[in-house]
Amino acid sequence: MTPHRNGSTGVSEFLLNCFVRSPSWQHWLSLPLSLLFVLAMGANAILLITIRLEVSLHQPMYYLLSLLSLLDMVLCLTVIPKVLAIFWFNLKSISFYACFLQMYIMNCFLAMESCTFMVMAYDRYVAICHPLRYPSIITDQFVAKAAIFILARNALITVSVPILSARLQYCGRNVIENCICANMSVSRLSCDDVTINRLLQFAGGWTLLGSDLILIFLSYSLILRAVLRLKAEGAMAKALSTCGSHFILILFFSTILLVFVLTHVAKKKVSPDVPILLNVLHHVIPAALNPIVYGVRTQEIKQGIQRLLNKGW
Repeated sequence: MTPHRNGSTGVSEFLLNCFVRSPSWQHWLSLPLSLLFVLAMGANAILLITIRLEVSLHQPMYYLLSLLSLLDMVLCLTVIPKVLAIFWFNLKSISFYACFLQMYIMNCFLAMESCTFMVMAYDRYVAICHPLRYPSIITDQFVAKAAIFILARNALITVSVPILSARLQYCGRNVIENCICANMSVSRLSCDDVTINRLLQFAGGWTLLGSDLILIFLSYSLILRAVLRLKAEGAMAKALSTCGSHFILILFFSTILLVFVLTHVAKKKVSPDVPILLNVLHHVIPAALNPIVYGVRTQEIKQGIQRLLNKGW
Protein backbone atom coordinates (compact mmCIF):
# COMPACT_ATOMS: atom_id res chain seq x y z
CA MET A 1 0.00 0.00 0.00
CA THR A 2 1.33 3.43 -0.90
CA PRO A 3 2.01 5.60 2.15
CA HIS A 4 -0.36 8.50 2.61
CA ARG A 5 1.35 11.89 2.82
CA ASN A 6 0.71 14.56 5.37
CA GLY A 7 2.63 17.86 5.25
CA SER A 8 6.06 17.82 6.85
CA THR A 9 5.72 14.33 8.35
CA GLY A 10 5.31 12.56 5.01
CA VAL A 11 2.86 10.08 6.58
CA SER A 12 -0.78 10.55 7.60
CA GLU A 13 -1.48 6.99 8.72
CA PHE A 14 0.36 3.86 9.80
CA LEU A 15 -0.30 0.18 9.16
CA LEU A 16 -0.08 -2.18 12.14
CA ASN A 17 1.44 -5.40 10.80
CA CYS A 18 0.78 -8.02 13.50
CA PHE A 19 2.70 -11.28 13.78
CA VAL A 20 4.07 -11.27 10.23
CA ARG A 21 6.50 -14.07 11.12
CA SER A 22 3.83 -16.14 12.89
CA PRO A 23 0.54 -15.43 11.05
CA SER A 24 -1.17 -18.48 12.56
CA TRP A 25 -0.93 -16.79 15.96
CA GLN A 26 -3.75 -14.45 14.96
CA HIS A 27 -6.15 -17.37 14.56
CA TRP A 28 -5.53 -19.11 17.88
CA LEU A 29 -4.98 -15.87 19.82
CA SER A 30 -8.17 -14.04 18.74
CA LEU A 31 -10.58 -16.18 20.78
CA PRO A 32 -8.72 -16.21 24.15
CA LEU A 33 -7.85 -12.53 23.69
CA SER A 34 -11.50 -11.59 23.12
CA LEU A 35 -12.57 -13.70 26.13
CA LEU A 36 -9.93 -12.05 28.31
CA PHE A 37 -11.11 -8.63 27.11
CA VAL A 38 -14.76 -9.38 27.95
CA LEU A 39 -13.69 -10.81 31.32
CA ALA A 40 -11.52 -7.78 32.11
CA MET A 41 -14.23 -5.25 31.24
CA GLY A 42 -17.01 -7.19 32.96
CA ALA A 43 -15.12 -8.03 36.14
CA ASN A 44 -13.80 -4.50 36.59
CA ALA A 45 -17.24 -3.01 35.91
CA ILE A 46 -18.81 -5.30 38.54
CA LEU A 47 -16.08 -4.37 41.02
CA LEU A 48 -16.56 -0.64 40.42
CA ILE A 49 -20.35 -0.90 40.75
CA THR A 50 -20.03 -2.95 43.94
CA ILE A 51 -17.65 -0.46 45.56
CA ARG A 52 -19.83 2.45 44.43
CA LEU A 53 -23.11 1.04 45.78
CA GLU A 54 -21.90 -0.73 48.93
CA VAL A 55 -21.49 1.83 51.72
CA SER A 56 -19.35 -0.63 53.73
CA LEU A 57 -16.73 -0.50 50.95
CA HIS A 58 -16.39 3.29 51.03
CA GLN A 59 -12.91 3.04 52.51
CA PRO A 60 -9.49 4.28 51.29
CA MET A 61 -8.23 0.81 50.33
CA TYR A 62 -11.25 0.19 48.08
CA TYR A 63 -11.00 3.66 46.55
CA LEU A 64 -7.45 2.78 45.47
CA LEU A 65 -8.74 -0.51 44.07
CA SER A 66 -11.38 1.45 42.11
CA LEU A 67 -8.64 3.63 40.64
CA LEU A 68 -6.72 0.49 39.61
CA SER A 69 -9.85 -0.91 37.92
CA LEU A 70 -10.39 2.32 35.99
CA LEU A 71 -6.79 2.30 34.76
CA ASP A 72 -7.11 -1.35 33.71
CA MET A 73 -10.28 -0.63 31.73
CA VAL A 74 -8.74 2.33 29.91
CA LEU A 75 -5.65 0.28 28.98
CA CYS A 76 -7.81 -2.55 27.67
CA LEU A 77 -9.99 -0.21 25.62
CA THR A 78 -6.93 1.54 24.20
CA VAL A 79 -5.24 -1.60 22.92
CA ILE A 80 -7.41 -4.72 22.65
CA PRO A 81 -10.31 -3.57 20.38
CA LYS A 82 -7.82 -2.39 17.74
CA VAL A 83 -5.84 -5.65 17.96
CA LEU A 84 -9.05 -7.68 17.55
CA ALA A 85 -10.09 -5.48 14.61
CA ILE A 86 -6.78 -6.38 12.95
CA PHE A 87 -7.25 -10.08 13.68
CA TRP A 88 -10.88 -10.31 12.54
CA PHE A 89 -11.29 -7.67 9.84
CA ASN A 90 -7.69 -6.90 8.78
CA LEU A 91 -8.21 -3.23 9.77
CA LYS A 92 -4.53 -2.45 10.05
CA SER A 93 -4.59 1.30 9.39
CA ILE A 94 -4.41 3.82 12.21
CA SER A 95 -4.20 7.56 11.73
CA PHE A 96 -1.01 9.48 12.51
CA TYR A 97 -2.50 11.28 15.52
CA ALA A 98 -4.46 8.26 16.81
CA CYS A 99 -1.23 6.26 16.83
CA PHE A 100 0.58 8.77 19.05
CA LEU A 101 -2.48 9.15 21.26
CA GLN A 102 -2.48 5.39 21.80
CA MET A 103 1.26 5.54 22.55
CA TYR A 104 0.71 8.24 25.17
CA ILE A 105 -2.20 6.46 26.88
CA MET A 106 -0.27 3.17 27.04
CA ASN A 107 2.86 4.76 28.51
CA CYS A 108 0.94 7.04 30.86
CA PHE A 109 -1.58 4.55 32.22
CA LEU A 110 0.93 1.72 32.70
CA ALA A 111 3.02 4.14 34.75
CA MET A 112 -0.11 5.21 36.65
CA GLU A 113 -0.88 1.56 37.39
CA SER A 114 2.63 1.00 38.71
CA CYS A 115 2.32 4.11 40.88
CA THR A 116 -1.06 2.92 42.20
CA PHE A 117 0.52 -0.37 43.25
CA MET A 118 3.17 1.63 45.10
CA VAL A 119 0.53 3.66 46.99
CA MET A 120 -1.38 0.44 47.79
CA ALA A 121 1.85 -1.08 49.13
CA TYR A 122 2.22 1.94 51.44
CA ASP A 123 -1.40 1.44 52.52
CA ARG A 124 -0.62 -2.18 53.47
CA TYR A 125 2.60 -1.10 55.22
CA VAL A 126 0.69 1.33 57.45
CA ALA A 127 -2.05 -1.25 58.10
CA ILE A 128 0.46 -3.89 59.25
CA CYS A 129 3.24 -1.84 60.84
CA HIS A 130 1.21 1.03 62.31
CA PRO A 131 -2.34 -0.34 62.76
CA LEU A 132 -3.33 2.11 65.49
CA ARG A 133 -2.36 5.10 63.33
CA TYR A 134 -3.91 3.69 60.14
CA PRO A 135 -7.26 5.58 60.41
CA SER A 136 -5.46 8.89 60.91
CA ILE A 137 -2.88 8.36 58.12
CA ILE A 138 -4.84 6.58 55.36
CA THR A 139 -7.84 8.90 55.05
CA ASP A 140 -10.09 9.93 52.18
CA GLN A 141 -7.95 13.07 51.87
CA PHE A 142 -4.83 10.91 51.58
CA VAL A 143 -6.43 8.93 48.74
CA ALA A 144 -7.46 12.13 46.95
CA LYS A 145 -3.93 13.57 47.21
CA ALA A 146 -2.43 10.22 46.14
CA ALA A 147 -4.75 10.09 43.08
CA ILE A 148 -3.74 13.64 42.08
CA PHE A 149 -0.07 12.70 42.48
CA ILE A 150 -0.52 9.52 40.40
CA LEU A 151 -2.28 11.39 37.60
CA ALA A 152 0.00 14.45 37.56
CA ARG A 153 3.37 12.68 37.87
CA ASN A 154 2.78 10.16 35.12
CA ALA A 155 0.79 12.42 32.78
CA LEU A 156 3.56 15.02 32.78
CA ILE A 157 6.60 12.74 32.65
CA THR A 158 5.35 10.40 29.92
CA VAL A 159 4.03 13.10 27.57
CA SER A 160 7.51 13.79 26.15
CA VAL A 161 7.78 10.32 24.56
CA PRO A 162 4.90 10.62 22.02
CA ILE A 163 5.64 14.30 21.42
CA LEU A 164 9.26 13.59 20.43
CA SER A 165 8.20 10.61 18.31
CA ALA A 166 5.50 12.66 16.55
CA ARG A 167 8.03 15.42 15.74
CA LEU A 168 10.33 13.01 13.89
CA GLN A 169 10.40 13.11 10.08
CA TYR A 170 8.60 10.12 8.58
CA CYS A 171 9.78 10.05 4.99
CA GLY A 172 7.49 7.37 3.59
CA ARG A 173 7.69 4.09 5.51
CA ASN A 174 4.47 3.58 7.45
CA VAL A 175 4.30 -0.17 8.23
CA ILE A 176 4.71 -0.76 11.99
CA GLU A 177 5.94 -4.28 12.78
CA ASN A 178 3.74 -4.47 15.86
CA CYS A 179 0.10 -4.78 16.95
CA ILE A 180 0.26 -1.48 18.84
CA CYS A 181 1.93 1.90 18.46
CA ALA A 182 4.89 1.18 20.73
CA ASN A 183 7.39 4.03 20.82
CA MET A 184 10.40 2.33 19.24
CA SER A 185 8.31 0.34 16.76
CA VAL A 186 7.05 3.66 15.40
CA SER A 187 10.24 5.70 15.81
CA ARG A 188 12.40 3.27 13.84
CA LEU A 189 10.30 4.13 10.74
CA SER A 190 11.67 7.67 10.89
CA CYS A 191 14.54 8.90 8.75
CA ASP A 192 15.84 10.93 11.74
CA ASP A 193 18.23 9.86 14.48
CA VAL A 194 16.15 8.22 17.25
CA THR A 195 18.91 7.94 19.88
CA ILE A 196 17.23 10.55 22.08
CA ASN A 197 13.93 8.66 21.84
CA ARG A 198 15.62 5.44 22.94
CA LEU A 199 17.38 7.12 25.85
CA LEU A 200 14.24 8.96 26.93
CA GLN A 201 12.14 5.81 26.92
CA PHE A 202 14.81 3.86 28.80
CA ALA A 203 15.37 6.61 31.39
CA GLY A 204 11.68 7.39 31.82
CA GLY A 205 10.64 3.75 32.09
CA TRP A 206 13.26 2.81 34.65
CA THR A 207 12.79 6.04 36.60
CA LEU A 208 9.02 5.58 36.93
CA LEU A 209 8.62 1.81 37.10
CA GLY A 210 11.98 1.25 38.78
CA SER A 211 11.36 3.72 41.60
CA ASP A 212 7.87 2.30 42.17
CA LEU A 213 9.17 -1.28 42.35
CA ILE A 214 11.95 -0.25 44.76
CA LEU A 215 9.43 1.44 47.08
CA ILE A 216 7.09 -1.58 46.82
CA PHE A 217 9.98 -3.90 47.70
CA LEU A 218 10.92 -1.64 50.64
CA SER A 219 7.32 -1.63 51.91
CA TYR A 220 7.05 -5.40 51.81
CA SER A 221 10.47 -5.83 53.42
CA LEU A 222 9.28 -3.71 56.36
CA ILE A 223 5.98 -5.62 56.42
CA LEU A 224 7.82 -8.96 56.49
CA ARG A 225 10.09 -7.75 59.30
CA ALA A 226 7.06 -6.62 61.32
CA VAL A 227 5.20 -9.88 60.68
CA LEU A 228 8.13 -12.02 61.80
CA ARG A 229 8.10 -10.18 65.13
CA LEU A 230 4.46 -11.04 65.81
CA LYS A 231 4.22 -13.67 68.54
CA ALA A 232 0.47 -13.94 69.08
CA GLU A 233 -1.08 -17.15 67.71
CA GLY A 234 -2.54 -16.61 64.24
CA ALA A 235 -1.33 -13.01 64.11
CA MET A 236 1.18 -13.73 61.35
CA ALA A 237 -1.38 -15.45 59.12
CA LYS A 238 -3.91 -12.65 59.67
CA ALA A 239 -1.33 -9.98 58.91
CA LEU A 240 -0.17 -11.68 55.72
CA SER A 241 -3.75 -12.24 54.53
CA THR A 242 -4.40 -8.49 54.60
CA CYS A 243 -1.76 -7.87 51.92
CA GLY A 244 -1.89 -11.21 50.08
CA SER A 245 -4.23 -10.01 47.32
CA HIS A 246 -2.16 -6.90 46.65
CA PHE A 247 1.06 -8.93 46.52
CA ILE A 248 -0.48 -11.32 43.96
CA LEU A 249 -1.51 -8.38 41.75
CA ILE A 250 2.02 -6.98 41.85
CA LEU A 251 3.36 -10.40 40.82
CA PHE A 252 1.00 -10.46 37.81
CA PHE A 253 2.04 -6.96 36.79
CA SER A 254 5.80 -7.31 37.33
CA THR A 255 6.21 -10.90 36.08
CA ILE A 256 4.78 -10.20 32.62
CA LEU A 257 6.76 -6.95 32.50
CA LEU A 258 9.96 -8.78 33.50
CA VAL A 259 9.45 -11.51 30.89
CA PHE A 260 8.79 -8.81 28.29
CA VAL A 261 12.07 -7.05 29.19
CA LEU A 262 14.04 -10.33 29.16
CA THR A 263 12.72 -11.30 25.73
CA HIS A 264 13.79 -7.90 24.42
CA VAL A 265 17.27 -8.44 25.88
CA ALA A 266 17.47 -11.93 24.37
CA LYS A 267 15.79 -10.93 21.10
CA LYS A 268 18.28 -12.91 19.02
CA LYS A 269 17.27 -16.15 20.77
CA VAL A 270 13.48 -15.75 20.55
CA SER A 271 11.06 -14.94 17.77
CA PRO A 272 10.56 -11.17 17.31
CA ASP A 273 6.83 -11.85 17.62
CA VAL A 274 7.18 -13.02 21.25
CA PRO A 275 7.78 -9.51 22.73
CA ILE A 276 4.85 -8.25 20.63
CA LEU A 277 2.61 -10.99 22.05
CA LEU A 278 3.74 -10.27 25.62
CA ASN A 279 3.17 -6.55 25.15
CA VAL A 280 -0.42 -7.18 24.03
CA LEU A 281 -1.08 -9.66 26.86
CA HIS A 282 0.35 -7.25 29.42
CA HIS A 283 -2.55 -4.89 28.64
CA VAL A 284 -5.26 -7.50 29.28
CA ILE A 285 -4.12 -10.34 31.60
CA PRO A 286 -3.52 -8.22 34.74
CA ALA A 287 -6.74 -6.30 33.98
CA ALA A 288 -8.70 -9.56 33.83
CA LEU A 289 -7.12 -11.12 36.92
CA ASN A 290 -6.91 -8.11 39.27
CA PRO A 291 -10.66 -7.85 40.13
CA ILE A 292 -11.01 -11.64 40.30
CA VAL A 293 -8.16 -11.96 42.83
CA TYR A 294 -9.63 -9.23 45.03
CA GLY A 295 -13.15 -10.58 44.60
CA VAL A 296 -12.14 -14.11 45.61
CA ARG A 297 -9.72 -13.21 48.41
CA THR A 298 -11.52 -10.22 49.97
CA GLN A 299 -14.55 -11.23 52.02
CA GLU A 300 -16.06 -7.72 52.08
CA ILE A 301 -16.07 -7.48 48.26
CA LYS A 302 -17.42 -11.01 47.88
CA GLN A 303 -20.26 -10.26 50.30
CA GLY A 304 -20.93 -6.91 48.59
CA ILE A 305 -21.29 -8.60 45.19
CA GLN A 306 -23.60 -11.24 46.67
CA ARG A 307 -25.82 -8.57 48.28
CA LEU A 308 -26.06 -6.66 44.99
CA LEU A 309 -26.97 -9.84 43.12
CA ASN A 310 -29.62 -10.68 45.71
CA LYS A 311 -31.10 -7.19 45.34
CA GLY A 312 -31.06 -7.55 41.56
CA TRP A 313 -29.06 -4.25 41.52
